[in-house]
Amino acid sequence: MFLVIIMTVSSLMLLNAQTDDKFQSYGVHEDVVKPSMVNEFEALMKELSANVKKHNIPELNWITAATSDFRYLHLYPIANMADLDKNNFKLLGDKMGADKLAELFKNMDKCMSQHFDYVLRLDKELTYMPAGITQTPEGQNYRRFYYLRYTPLQEEKLIASLTAIKAAFKKINSKMDYRVYRSGFGAGGDYFLVAIAGKDVVSYEIMTLENDKLLGEEGGKVFSEMLKNLSKMEEISGSMRPDLTPSSK
Repeated sequence: MFLVIIMTVSSLMLLNAQTDDKFQSYGVHEDVVKPSMVNEFEALMKELSANVKKHNIPELNWITAATSDFRYLHLYPIANMADLDKNNFKLLGDKMGADKLAELFKNMDKCMSQHFDYVLRLDKELTYMPAGITQTPEGQNYRRFYYLRYTPLQEEKLIASLTAIKAAFKKINSKMDYRVYRSGFGAGGDYFLVAIAGKDVVSYEIMTLENDKLLGEEGGKVFSEMLKNLSKMEEISGSMRPDLTPSSK
């Protein structure tokens, strides 16, 4: 069911779900949508969001990112284990009708090849956003996502590389912000997810070229060192979709 994480969890989940000065944890529900069903899926998402707004369910609050490979990632903040145990959609079902909500979910399921839940943790120390951390910088809905996959033996050196990259960005007073997430319980393997926002694809590419020029040869060496500590890197484009969330206006 949409945005509901399994209620039976292990002690590992407790560890990965904690929120403190260093981390902010998020539950993620990922829908892998059939390419031919994208329009229908988005129409159903808008219907769901409209009902959340209509019936005023503040407990249901998420942001949605759509990727170029037809995945929809719905993120919602969690503070502790209790947040994962809550089925806030029952509150919506009580107001709009449980049968009507179940039918909506059933129709959404028809649009997907699979869907699953996991936890991501925003690493505030590795994130570079000098003006303050936000997942939704105004006017910048374009996204580029980098999945930095690693083995357990590579983790320590990879963290050192990400720390060095942040230092290099600080040194040049880079205007290119980014957020770094760590994979948590239920995620497919060990990885860091780097999310970079831009106005659009053209603006993003220009920003990247300008930033690389400022970083120069020294910055290039830092990135080369990082690549040595990866088992795989995946680059995916996407966009934030405020029109698919209850907070859209």
